[in-house]
Amino acid sequence: MKIALLSLVFNILLVVPSLAQSSDAALRRATQADNAARLEAGGKLPVMPAEEHLSRAETYMANRLFPQAREHWAIVLATYPEHAGTPKALFGTARSFMWEREYLKAVEWFDRLLKDHSMSKEGRDGLSFKGASYVRAGKNLEAARTYEQYTVMFPTGERIESAYLNIIDAYREAGEYAKAAEWVEKAVREFPGKTTEVNALQGLVRMEIYRGRWNEAATAADRMLAVRTFAGSMTSADEARFLKAYALEKAGKATEASAIFSSIPQTYTSYFGGLAAERNLSSPVRKTGAVSPQMYSQYPTPFRAQVLKHSIKQRIDPLFVLAIMKQESSFRPNAKSPAGARGLIQLVFDTAIKYKDEAGYPRLQPDDLYDPETNVAIGSIYIRKIKDEFGGLYEAVAASYNAGEDNAARWLNRTKPRDPGLFAAEVGFAETKNYVFKVMNNYRVYRELYDEKLNRK
Repeated sequence: MKIALLSLVFNILLVVPSLAQSSDAALRRATQADNAARLEAGGKLPVMPAEEHLSRAETYMANRLFPQAREHWAIVLATYPEHAGTPKALFGTARSFMWEREYLKAVEWFDRLLKDHSMSKEGRDGLSFKGASYVRAGKNLEAARTYEQYTVMFPTGERIESAYLNIIDAYREAGEYAKAAEWVEKAVREFPGKTTEVNALQGLVRMEIYRGRWNEAATAADRMLAVRTFAGSMTSADEARFLKAYALEKAGKATEASAIFSSIPQTYTSYFGGLAAERNLSSPVRKTGAVSPQMYSQYPTPFRAQVLKHSIKQRIDPLFVLAIMKQESSFRPNAKSPAGARGLIQLVFDTAIKYKDEAGYPRLQPDDLYDPETNVAIGSIYIRKIKDEFGGLYEAVAASYNAGEDNAARWLNRTKPRDPGLFAAEVGFAETKNYVFKVMNNYRVYRELYDEKLNRK
């Protein structure tokens, strides 16, 4: 529901740019007001009504200006400790450290939140995010115990189903395979016929593939397919078939694997269908450009000069840049997401400032990211950087672009062997997984329609 709502808001921002601009205007107002207040108070922010501090903190947080947001929350916590906004200030502070990848510092703040506000909405969410912080810090056993605490304290909580799935993956990453399998069965019993059942079984398939237990992986995939409840889940029947065929292929059962690969629909909208076609050489791969020539209008090459200039400079595929751009902004330079990402390639400011000097923009400001030349220049550096980090695996680049480098690195570490389809199956966020599919399907079509100079084939 939350992901659907964010998608709706993002689509509204794309269609009605004035809404994105109003967010930028709020940031400018907050910045100007703070600057003026500092001048009057000798450099420090003065105490204002709690509501004003909370409002400005929200504005900064929405634009990923985390230190500025924390400054306002700190005043609320110090001056108005009994205010109703205290849980929000504690939660926001903790989340801001998560965004900055200061995970153990985030845990400290989540603990402060949980100490006095565990039964609030922020407390429930905070306990879940505390587990996520431990995962990202590589403390998987601590993460598993935190999520287990969630299942005890909030058995009907908003994040109960994801708690079970996170426990499975946390124990698996800790090498506690028996415990992970135990929680798979607990999830199957607790959520029969629901999406969590099939998600848990998919976690079992992934674990067995990682361990090289090919026959057990194929059997677990059969359990997935028997559930028949994929709508709204993290997986699909196509994915289950692909994973089963992959396991059978590794088990030396090539004929059975080929038959299953052939059963996956080979359309330009099916990520696993495209992969299956590439693996199953006995089956011809459909060329989407030949099947649907009108796709040239659906997959255009706008901002061609900027894309070619900076992709060549950074040694990245311009077709992949277009695939990202199409998914991120639908080629709208003024697009802005609810998370504060701006422009054609949807850069967040805290990422953009890391590469501003290399790109030649030492005085970069948030609004500069709406300029196509600036956005593509910085975005291309970022794409090149994460492409190098992940050994050229474009699925990992797309996942990193959407969910962050640390998450993509964790999913890649869980991928054994290093196969694109196995990596995609390991992606742990529904939004990111869907994003990877869409970007890679875009990339597949662009490669069939254009050459490396963006000329039509």
